[in-house]
Amino acid sequence: MTLNDALDPLKLLLGDRLSLTSAMREQHGANESYFPQMLPDAVAFPETTAEVAEIVRICAANGVPITPWGAGTSLEGHALAAQGGISLDMTRMAAVLEVLADDMLVVVQPGITREALNTHLRDTGLFFPIDPGANATLGGMAATRASGTTAVRYGTMRDNVLAAEVVLADGRVIRTGTRARKSSAGYDLTGLFVGSEGTLGVMTELTLKLHGQPEAVSAAVCAFADLAAAVDTVISTIQMGIPIARIEFVDAATAAAFNAYAGADLPELPHLMVEFHGTEAGVREQATRFGEIVAELGGADFAWADLPEDRSRLWKMRHGAYPACLALRPGSMGVVTDICVPISRLAEAVEETRKDIAAQGMIGPILGHVGDGNFHAILLVDRNDPEELTRAKWIAARMAARAHRMGGTMTGEHGVGMGKRHLMRDEHGAGWEVMGAIKAALDPLGILNPGKIVPDTGERP
Repeated sequence: MTLNDALDPLKLLLGDRLSLTSAMREQHGANESYFPQMLPDAVAFPETTAEVAEIVRICAANGVPITPWGAGTSLEGHALAAQGGISLDMTRMAAVLEVLADDMLVVVQPGITREALNTHLRDTGLFFPIDPGANATLGGMAATRASGTTAVRYGTMRDNVLAAEVVLADGRVIRTGTRARKSSAGYDLTGLFVGSEGTLGVMTELTLKLHGQPEAVSAAVCAFADLAAAVDTVISTIQMGIPIARIEFVDAATAAAFNAYAGADLPELPHLMVEFHGTEAGVREQATRFGEIVAELGGADFAWADLPEDRSRLWKMRHGAYPACLALRPGSMGVVTDICVPISRLAEAVEETRKDIAAQGMIGPILGHVGDGNFHAILLVDRNDPEELTRAKWIAARMAARAHRMGGTMTGEHGVGMGKRHLMRDEHGAGWEVMGAIKAALDPLGILNPGKIVPDTGERP
């Protein structure tokens, strides 16, 4: 059986929602990082769970690979059709199916973006807090177990997906989890699929936790004379139990990028960007306690952003860090990598990474969601210089090894995809073989997003 054998039934099912045009295939073969373009053979646009299930059944019968696609913002090649086949574009499945305000839950299709969901919720007094920066789809965020700027208070996607509807590799449709906040009934299948990057099934519906919109919100930015003082402030804040909503770190190079790209006037020093949520009195208390830590560790005075428009500008600048950093070296390509370490090792990990970047003579701003020990390096590479890419990959491998040495993980939120698959044994040991066995059990033909996370079915781990 071949792709050609699958095309006729797929065309019959989808009509013009099956595209074989070069332009559409090229769009779904591009990525945000250094991986070469990988074109799918066709792009399918399902609109219902039943259509997804039938697409999967047709592809399974003909041995055709399927790679789910959301917003395409992944950084480790997760959504690339590494072995061709069908790119399954889920963006037409973008409805809010049900808002359960009393239970603080929402049921959505996977193609809706986080910004669209929060726009839909704005009159309910509730919001969905996970904010990875990019306006990603909720399905993609669940597939990669995303987190972001608010994870220090609200957790990651792992903590906020209660249940899912999933199409398995043979076309069966199952439901995992319930609307209850906890369960002792069997294996945690929801947790298995969240973070599986489309290698075990295609999520077609998600039940998500919502949170109350805070009565008061206040944000601020503060400079530090050196990197260590800024990171030590983060550690002290977490250890003192201050319930901060966001605490972001940017180094001096990133501050310079913000100035040039966004017209900011930040001192070219390491900075913390923070946000407090709660009651008016609670926010004041949190800010006061945090200010005492900053003063003790030599931070400068806060530049406060209390008005919504001021906070919006602050976080828009932070979310625009990637293009701002790319502009430090026009025409460059960003090799973006992240690690996550125990909070006690954060300063050491950041400093060692900074020294590696300097030793390689590269421009590599460091920033991150350091409230949970997670930080990123954006390594700027001449896309026409293979030697520079080799050096950037060396730095990324050193970061991963450093995380493992410190009891952390090689990726706190970007995921594995193709880019870090070769490092999985280093992190998980024999556990990686167990992951491969789960993959083989649920997808014996190896058609779901092959070449990602685990060894391909039949490939020796």
